Amino acid sequence: QVQLVESGGGLVQSGGSLRLSCAASGRTLRYAMGWFRQAPGKEREFVAGISWSGDSTYYANSVKGRVTISRDNAKNTVYLQMNSLKSEDTAVYYCAADPQGGSRYAKEYDYWGQGTQVTVSS
Repeated sequence: QVQLVESGGGLVQSGGSLRLSCAASGRTLRYAMGWFRQAPGKEREFVAGISWSGDSTYYANSVKGRVTISRDNAKNTVYLQMNSLKSEDTAVYYCAADPQGGSRYAKEYDYWGQGTQVTVSS
């Protein structure tokens, strides 16, 4: 089992920045990690993903150029740096672990955190 705990969400003005963290514990093997988000009334959507080594990263088109995913395996932590935030970025953000190579599809991820709320005011 892998436990994931997100932190770093909050209220920020449009154009501002936030850094989300996801701390992993338990059976932390070589998992690829991803960040997803879900806004009220919408389906959960992919935001960013990173391989176990950190060599490979990929992003949703809606956040590309504004968001950076990274990881520190020594700390079992994955980060999501979000800049130039927009009101449409408002959502609950979830991190997830994939024992395979990583994916843009939520169904491929086995473990999920409880989420952290990000609210961007315009």
